[in-house]
Amino acid sequence: MALSEPVESVKPYKLKQTLTGHKRAISSVKFSGDGKLLATSSADKTARVWSTFDGETLQEFQGHDQGISDLAFSSDARYLATASDDKAVRIWDVAAGSLVKTLTGHTNYVFCVNYNPQSNMIVSGSFDETVRIWDVKTGKCLKVLPAHSDPVTAVNFNRDGSLIVSSSYDGLCRIWDASTGHCMKTLIDDENPPVSFVQFSPNGKFILVGTLDNTLRLWNFSTGKFLKTYTGHVNSKYCISSTFSVTNGKYIVSGSEDNCVYLWELQTRKIVQKLEGHTDAVISVSCHPTQNMIASGALGNDKTVKIWTQGED
Repeated sequence: MALSEPVESVKPYKLKQTLTGHKRAISSVKFSGDGKLLATSSADKTARVWSTFDGETLQEFQGHDQGISDLAFSSDARYLATASDDKAVRIWDVAAGSLVKTLTGHTNYVFCVNYNPQSNMIVSGSFDETVRIWDVKTGKCLKVLPAHSDPVTAVNFNRDGSLIVSSSYDGLCRIWDASTGHCMKTLIDDENPPVSFVQFSPNGKFILVGTLDNTLRLWNFSTGKFLKTYTGHVNSKYCISSTFSVTNGKYIVSGSEDNCVYLWELQTRKIVQKLEGHTDAVISVSCHPTQNMIASGALGNDKTVKIWTQGED
């Protein structure tokens, strides 16, 4: 018998826990690949690693001289890379809480950082308008890409580590060959608002692009065409991260300057939920790799990280 009922609505996410401890604005939140850990960075110059299971602080990383803008786990979550306004990227041993390496070379704030899937390379983007590729083992800079004509807002490897995507206030997204450093493609829209965030989709075929005109777009980067637009949130000022939720249906999740977390259905582009509870702009979101769980971090009037889970009802 054919069912003509509409698709069952998404089970609402509810606030499970609020993590306090950072003393200034949160800048980034990231789950580890196995989902057991949550890493957070802050303008308070520290990063923290928390247990996803009970929300306890497991480690605090101190050593940067200025605020931290971004962080990333290595694939096995043994290491954490942090990007700071002190112009350095630091690599930390997660279990020991110790500093492993300091990567220096950027000439201005380092704003974004990511590991490749093999975790033998790190990519970073800076207000110096370059993208740098680093060898993790030696700490040496392998390549300096003269990537953009304004600060670089995001850098991300695709799932096999062969490509890097970068975004910038200059309004461009660029795709780079990770081994040669050659620019393979520049994505340009008719208008070019500053690009505040970019990320490859889990299957590597699309990129999710956030722009400071309150819009998220999904691009097919091989054709250079954009497929879908997500709106309704507020983003005209800050580099707010967004991501894919794939543990229970396919959704786009983003922070917003109206202090909420937004969830859109990927296909229909409909807002399915708006999570309220933060008291300042939500700057960063991360989705747990296997559980229906979202982490969000907010700016300085709030300073908290919130964990949201789907009701069990």
